[in-house]
Amino acid sequence: MAEEAMAELGLTLEQKAAAVVVSMGVDQASEIYKFLTEEEIENLTVEVAKLGHLTAEQTTAVLDEFYKMCLTQKVVTDGGIEYARTVLEKAFGESTASKLLERLNRFMKASPFDFIRKTDSKNILSVLQHERPQTIALVLSYADASQTAEVIEELPKEKRIQVVESIARMDRASPDAIKVVEAELKKRFANILTTDYTTIGGIDFIAEVMNNIDRSNEKYIFEELGREDAQLAEDIRKKMFVFEDILTMDDRSVQRFIRDCDMRDLVYALKNANEDLANLFFANMSTRMAESVRSDLEITVNVRLKDVEEAQQRIVNQIRQLEEAGEIVIAKSGKDDIIA
Repeated sequence: MAEEAMAELGLTLEQKAAAVVVSMGVDQASEIYKFLTEEEIENLTVEVAKLGHLTAEQTTAVLDEFYKMCLTQKVVTDGGIEYARTVLEKAFGESTASKLLERLNRFMKASPFDFIRKTDSKNILSVLQHERPQTIALVLSYADASQTAEVIEELPKEKRIQVVESIARMDRASPDAIKVVEAELKKRFANILTTDYTTIGGIDFIAEVMNNIDRSNEKYIFEELGREDAQLAEDIRKKMFVFEDILTMDDRSVQRFIRDCDMRDLVYALKNANEDLANLFFANMSTRMAESVRSDLEITVNVRLKDVEEAQQRIVNQIRQLEEAGEIVIAKSGKDDIIA
């Protein structure tokens, strides 16, 4: 009922904010106002005044969305994006969790340098190529992963590594730091500045960027970064291809890595696998092997989550080694062309 009411209501973000404030009551709303700028207070007050009457279903729909977004931001902040995805999927289902995370991601990045996602990567490169690596990293952390990948690929080799490393090490940027960068680039870029600390960059982001970079650049970057900080390079690699990504692999590649898998690892890894992933494994095993794994799964109980995750990671490491040896192919979302 709440979702149907939201669809019929068609509220803007500003109207939804007004609805939440109205629902809170005067005392709680006044506490919220303490954290807003004068302009925000003025805009919100106008929306509250214009809002009019909402039905019970409409109010429920707005508050339900607000609650889910608050929960999403909290679990992302507390435990990271993968932890958040797990919590949200258990709470609301896979489809709703993906929508919430996508919406939060758009919200978090709709701040400094928002315009660059509408700008051609060649123009971004022409403006940023002579800037310091740290400055380039800061700006690119607000871009789409594909844009960032295209810009990094065209940077000089030495600066390429420095930018990747800077993005990977980035966690939060203060408003003052952003203001300095914007002051340097204000003649070339126009931007609306947020006053909040914003989560940017980090391992998850640069891993997505690396997934969009062509393989020759990927290899070069990891070789150089590995010499400077082997652990950082490995942390990025682990985020680039995870156990669930096996679903994107072709049958021949799945059959190849399964041949090298330890039977115990297969059983443990599949204890926590979703149905589609499990079916992919079984479809690429021999009948005898599939029966053996299914039988072991039935009698293997009380398995620690840590043991399951370690088994999955060993399989992922095995897949990486086979890819590096050229024996299998992991499809990338970047520019690699695959010839069957």
